[in-house]
Amino acid sequence: MGRRLILDTNILIAYERNTIDRAALDDDDLAVAAVTIAEYRVGIELADTAARAADRSRALAAITSVVEVLDYTDTTAAHHARLIGHVRRVGTPRGAHDLIIAAHAAETGRTILSRDAKARFADLPSVIAAEA
Repeated sequence: MGRRLILDTNILIAYERNTIDRAALDDDDLAVAAVTIAEYRVGIELADTAARAADRSRALAAITSVVEVLDYTDTTAAHHARLIGHVRRVGTPRGAHDLIIAAHAAETGRTILSRDAKARFADLPSVIAAEA
C-alpha cells in the first residue's frame, strides 16, 4: 500500500484533463472530501456544452468508483473549527472549502495532494500536504 491521500479538487480536474500521471496514484489509498465532489459538480453545472458536462460526469463517476468520499462528521467539525480558529488568530484567511478539506486530512491522518500553492495547506497545524 502506498500513501494515504486526500485529493484536492484540482487533482480531480487534472484527472479529467489527463494532465496527471494516473498510474502514480495506483498504489495509494485515495479519498476526497464530500465538499470536493460539490466543487467538481459546479464544473459540471457550468460546462459550456452538454458534451463537456457529460464528459465531466463520466470522469466523476470513474473517480468516485475507486476513491472513498469522506462525510462531514462531528469529528470533522471539531477539526474544522480548530483550523478556523487558527487562521483567524494568525490572520491568514483561507478558503472555506480548503479548510474543510484540511479538517478531513487532520482527522484521518491523510496527506493532501494539491496543485494549489495558494491554499498553503502545509502551513496548517496537524495537516500534511504534497504538491502533485
